[in-house]
Amino acid sequence: MFGAEVKHGYADSNGVKIHYATMGQGPLVVMIHGFPDYWYSWRHQMETLAPSFQVVAMDNRGYNLSDKPKGVENYDMKFLVGDVAAVIRHFGKEKAIVVGHDWGGAIAWQVALNLPQMVEKLVILNLPHPNGMSREMATNPEQQKNAAYARRFQAEGSEKALTAEGLARWVKDPAARKLYIEAFEKSDFAAMMAYYQRNYPREPYVARTDPRKVAMPVLQFHGLEDTALNAAGLNGTWEWLSKDWTLVTIPGAGHFVQQDAAELVSKSMKMWLLRD
Repeated sequence: MFGAEVKHGYADSNGVKIHYATMGQGPLVVMIHGFPDYWYSWRHQMETLAPSFQVVAMDNRGYNLSDKPKGVENYDMKFLVGDVAAVIRHFGKEKAIVVGHDWGGAIAWQVALNLPQMVEKLVILNLPHPNGMSREMATNPEQQKNAAYARRFQAEGSEKALTAEGLARWVKDPAARKLYIEAFEKSDFAAMMAYYQRNYPREPYVARTDPRKVAMPVLQFHGLEDTALNAAGLNGTWEWLSKDWTLVTIPGAGHFVQQDAAELVSKSMKMWLLRD
């Protein structure tokens, strides 16, 4: 039964408590979930990596057992990046392997760009590089259409349309869905929307290019059935990296690739992390 070996704790991020679940021993791996999700999203990868790594799965601020500060400004990307740094420091480390999915992927890219000294290796799931994302939002009508949900989330009061049951609809396993509903009942829906209101691009979309290059090796997964984030955003990623890039595209897997293709993602991640 998953969970018996999982330990829970809190890291302090300038007064904001960030809950985490951890298992295993070895080099530190910090995992950051997206929307709508919580630390449990990484259960399959945690089990696979725990024999070789200390895996730490965060609850992002606003979610589940982490603190939920009021005010959209408290969900600015600089604070989200700071939360990851706080977790790494909490474990007495100067750097870690950073893994992120969806919003966690957006945060992970920014940790790598702004705190490169803290990132050993970077693993991204279903979130194109910021430059690719910006380009697609500005130039690709299909991506603009697929981002309609984000524009709704940016509207004031959008959290009123959310329910724990509705947010957990994507979870296929009935036992896991029950746990997700419980986690979302502990979460702050306005905080979830604040990620979009503070950090997601707004119309009119303009392509912006960050000239900095990602300085560490990158492993990237993309479930090709993702209806929110187009695979076209991956094009040109090599131009924005200074180390090797390994891309795993997975037909038949959707946005939540770490669960849709759990075994492939877990084994590929372990193999890549242990390659040298």
